[in-house]
Order: sequence, then structure tokens, then C-alpha cells
Amino acid sequence: MVFSRFGIAIALSALTLNLAPTPLEAATQPLSGIVIAIDPGHQLGNHNFPSKINRLVNAGGFKKACNSTGTATNSGFPEATFTFLTARRVARRLRDLGAVVYLTRTANSQSLWGPCIDARGLFGAKVGADLTLSIHGDGSTSGGRGFHIIAPTLVKGYTGDIVTPSARLARAVRSALLTAGYTPATYTAGGDGLDFRGDLGTLNRSDVPVVMAELGNMRSARDAAWMSTPEGRDRMAASLVRGLRAFLRR
Repeated sequence: MVFSRFGIAIALSALTLNLAPTPLEAATQPLSGIVIAIDPGHQLGNHNFPSKINRLVNAGGFKKACNSTGTATNSGFPEATFTFLTARRVARRLRDLGAVVYLTRTANSQSLWGPCIDARGLFGAKVGADLTLSIHGDGSTSGGRGFHIIAPTLVKGYTGDIVTPSARLARAVRSALLTAGYTPATYTAGGDGLDFRGDLGTLNRSDVPVVMAELGNMRSARDAAWMSTPEGRDRMAASLVRGLRAFLRR
């Protein structure tokens, strides 16, 4: 061992260099080579741009409004903020595992709107993603609580190539949430946490496996309690990542 100041400098330099992962280490991360698109639902400023978000777009062979304002908890915590903060936590965890992650929106602002549902759906293929996860919070006034995962049904000319893998993705995410102790929505048909719909542009316009995750009912006091806290959103993010990994078998 060298005790000169030059020897110490060399030792410290080597230690510092060793803190960074080697190319081999980076290549062996669980999600290395995987690209994931995350869609944080809505945008905080949508309500400020009614003419823009009400413009009709192609939602999969029929027209639908570009976007909507989203919902909020009874205390006023917006869905757009919940989805954005949760999406960022999911993205960080995925990137730590080696994935490349793209978000359909990278800001949450009263001065912004969109993107439209058709653009959100097309986004996954545009960035070369292996899958798209669209994150939402529901606004049911039924008094129910819990999550449900929505996958596309067959829409001729649009979803034929993604129906089967999207259903598998939905089941993988649902399984992860159930394992983590989350409750399937008590107010949706079936009560099993799965829903299949053909009327959602974000799903219909996708060309990669896609699901829309309604992670809780923001009008439920019990769901709102965790959705409004950083700790609650981080726990949900961890569960979502486990579901995506199960789908990817990584």
C-alpha cells in the first residue's frame, strides 16, 4: 500500500472511477434494451383551453374530444397532478433498471394542454416502445373505491395486432396490484379489476401493447388518502413496475 500523497490520490481516483457502472454492468441490467412509453393522463391546464381539448379527433374509426379536464379529490387534488407525479416515479424506477422511458408529457402546468388522445395512443410506436402504460385516477361518485385496468377490445382496422398482448399486459399489472394489497374497483362490472373497452382513443390508436390504469377512485376518501401522498404514489409506482416486469418477463 502506498502512503505518499501521490499514492493516496491514485487510490482515491480509482475508487471514484469504480462507482460508475461498467458497460457490461449496464448491459446486464434487468430492463436493458427495453423502451417503455408512459402516458400521464390529462394536463393540469386543460380547463384553460376548452376549444383545444374539445376539438374532435380520430379515436379509432370514430370522433371523440381531444382530451378532458380529468377529475380531482374532494379536497381539490387534481388527477393531472396525481398522474404526472406517479408517472415520474414509475419512470425513475424503470430507468434505474436499465429501461429507456419516454413520457407523453414532461410538464404539469396551468399554461399547457393536451396532448390529444390520438397523439397519446400513437406515441408508443413513435418512440419505438415495447409497451405503453397510461396512468389515470377515476372520478366515480358511486361511493366505490379501488383500481381497474383497461385494455382495448377488437376495433377493426385499429387494434387487431395489440388486443392479445394488451390483455396479457392488463392481467400482469392487475396481478401485481392485487399482490401488493390493492383493492379491485368495487363499482365496475365484474369486480375483478379488469375492463375491456373499445371507446378509448388512447388505446385504439396504439400500435404497441397498451393499458389504461385507473389506479383509484379519487372521489373515495380511502383512495384519495394514498393518492395525495408521495409515499402512497411511490408504493403504487413500485407495484406498477413489478407488473410491467412480469409482462416483459424481465
